[in-house]
Amino acid sequence: MPDDSAPADPFHDHDHGHCAAAVLRRAEAQARDEGVRLTPVRRRALEILLESHRAMGAYEVLERLSAEGFGKQPPVAYRALDFLVEQGLAHRVQRLNAYAACLSAERDHSPAFLICRGCEQVAEADSPELRAALADLSAAAGFRIERRTVELLGLCARCTEAGL
Repeated sequence: MPDDSAPADPFHDHDHGHCAAAVLRRAEAQARDEGVRLTPVRRRALEILLESHRAMGAYEVLERLSAEGFGKQPPVAYRALDFLVEQGLAHRVQRLNAYAACLSAERDHSPAFLICRGCEQVAEADSPELRAALADLSAAAGFRIERRTVELLGLCARCTEAGL
């Protein structure tokens, strides 16, 4: 019987198919509502990012797009990924110089990224408490935050158990 007191594993404990389908539905609705085009290459780039919860580099996405006939030049991937980031459908994970699909239903939010150095999966964790603490810290210093990215590197529970 599962231990209900154990914290949820944001890396592995969810219905991945449902989560990917929900993001794609949100992307389609948002594009329609905002009058932007979710072109076939943009949609496919998002689908590629949604295949796993691992951040992917632009060249890795380009390789997949190229194999599927979307073009071989780097701007193909970079333009699609930039569009996804601008629309709040993907995040740029600076630590990895890579991109991850945004799994939040909120377009404009500031998640913390939990990056597993073992399996290379990335979990998006929303923390209102962390946002509030950063806002308080910056306000006390008279500093106005323009962009907030929190990236935590470590091991997920599965990799920790595996002794990595």
